[in-house]
Amino acid sequence: MAQHDSPAVPDWRTAGERIDTLIAASGSGGAVARERSEELVRVVADFYGAGLERLLDLVHERGRLDDDVLAALADDELVSGVLLVHGLHPYGVETRVERALESVRPYLGSHGGDVELLAVTDEGTVRLRLLGSCDGCPSSSVTLKLAVQGAVEAAAPEITSIEVETAADEGAGATGPLVPVDSLFARLHTESGAVGDDGASWEAVPELSGLESGAVARFDVGRMPVVACRVGTDLFAFEDRCARCEQPFEGATLARRLGGPSGDAILRCAGCRAHYDVRRAGICLDGDGVHLAPLPLLSDGAAVSVSVPAAVAP
Repeated sequence: MAQHDSPAVPDWRTAGERIDTLIAASGSGGAVARERSEELVRVVADFYGAGLERLLDLVHERGRLDDDVLAALADDELVSGVLLVHGLHPYGVETRVERALESVRPYLGSHGGDVELLAVTDEGTVRLRLLGSCDGCPSSSVTLKLAVQGAVEAAAPEITSIEVETAADEGAGATGPLVPVDSLFARLHTESGAVGDDGASWEAVPELSGLESGAVARFDVGRMPVVACRVGTDLFAFEDRCARCEQPFEGATLARRLGGPSGDAILRCAGCRAHYDVRRAGICLDGDGVHLAPLPLLSDGAAVSVSVPAAVAP
């Protein structure tokens, strides 16, 4: 895989993987050594978890833990992940799932579809309804896996399964297929380049994990040129081709439109100066109805993978 930019990967993104590696290595000293290593990790995690909980209590007691602070904690990828580990996340599972779905709606919208959260059961099942062109589409399960799996996994790791309904199912009083989470996320644990039944190949792009907010990077993933950008904690990837001038995004910049809300992100082509709304699946804002080709992303907490057509995979 060739690369145009090479941002460094922050150490904290690979901390979990490193812990697992060290515990596995300790097993060479026998079962007792491995058990002591695992106990050490549990004790340290519990110690810091108790400190975090007390820290939040102190901030709350002094009236500083308001909605703005809670939102900032939830939106920070590192802080949110640490709070999740210790059961201290400020938002409940249903809110976290809804926020995760909101982040993938632009991708579904680019295919004429949408998704609605119906419920999160006490058993940990997320019930969804596919809407628009996703409703009843033979490839709806593929669309769901491509667009939803990474977001739900990161936001609510305690979820056990996802149940999908369509409008036709609702009228018949039945539910759609049950998608076990283990199956849904199985491709995250396969070798990079494995081709799924949807004809797409997931290619790991470790450099994306270290991409800073506001940055634009260009990569060759297999034989497909890809342009990616980060807005806050959110990553977006598109085929590296301007929909208007059909040239690569060399020299492209990311900015907020004049008067736009916080988190607004506009990708500007340096060649023809076309403007694309990153959060709305790359729709062109210059009134000609064209849009970029968004690519699904998955993150397992340590690395990011991009889904590309199998025809252009290595």
